[in-house]
Amino acid sequence: MRNSDSLTKKSDDDTPQGLAFAVTAYVMWGFLPLYMKLVSHMSAAEVVAHRIIWSLPIAIVVLAVLRRTSDVRDALRSPRMLVMGCVTAALISINWGIYVWAIGAGHALDAALGYYINPLFSILLGSVVLGERLSHAQLAAIALAVGAVLVLTFDAGGLPWVSIGLMFSWGLYALAKKSLPIGPNQGFLLEVLILIGPALCYFAYLAGTRQSHFAVGSGADTWLLIGCGAVTAVPLMIYANGAKLLRLSTIAILQYIAPTMILLFAVFAFGEPFGRARMIAFPMIWIALVIYSVSMLRQMRKKGY
Repeated sequence: MRNSDSLTKKSDDDTPQGLAFAVTAYVMWGFLPLYMKLVSHMSAAEVVAHRIIWSLPIAIVVLAVLRRTSDVRDALRSPRMLVMGCVTAALISINWGIYVWAIGAGHALDAALGYYINPLFSILLGSVVLGERLSHAQLAAIALAVGAVLVLTFDAGGLPWVSIGLMFSWGLYALAKKSLPIGPNQGFLLEVLILIGPALCYFAYLAGTRQSHFAVGSGADTWLLIGCGAVTAVPLMIYANGAKLLRLSTIAILQYIAPTMILLFAVFAFGEPFGRARMIAFPMIWIALVIYSVSMLRQMRKKGY
């Protein structure tokens, strides 16, 4: 199946539209913890269910306007595509669940760490799963990241499971997403269609047991839950369109916007402690990311990008 989302552009050329789309998406993701704090009195499972439910109409409308729904219909008829879609849908729902819980439970710093180390985990996955060779700089960056996790583990007496969970779920999601031979917008709708059944069943269970926050009380919670669809689908689709108009190296640098904003909100808005262990671990991660970014840029220049 052809990626019908593709736009024609030179692979070595950034466009102002692409930059605007990508920066907008990453900034929106950076502000997402503020929204998640507003729904932190609800369970993470309920919030994730409504992220799925209210993303569906947005995704359908966008693809209908773009006239890209035929790819999704074809995917729904393919058992192989459905299996692949189930894998990516499961991984993204796990990622959403961990993230929502982490913000509400006061672990936004751990969430930021997870997204900081994710690029390094991705290149490790590329080496282990895809057989890609790692440069000495990339190995050094991965070693620094592992060292940072060990510092936090020693300080806390256990693994920073929020960071590890976000790293694994998003890294594996990105890897599995490469196997979906349809555009990112179509893939998102496919995932939401796969998840809508369980989400509606859980919504019905909460309503039946009077645990639901939807359509209860003043209505503020209802609107917040409906808004979960917009804060989920809109930045993802904006990013999907921006990524097609930018070089890989540009995207790689821009991806640090969101975790940096999450870190700043965690410390200055949520009051999470940035203790001695984090003062050691986070600079190690930042140095690792600088090494990784410089190495990646050099490799891309050699390849003519």
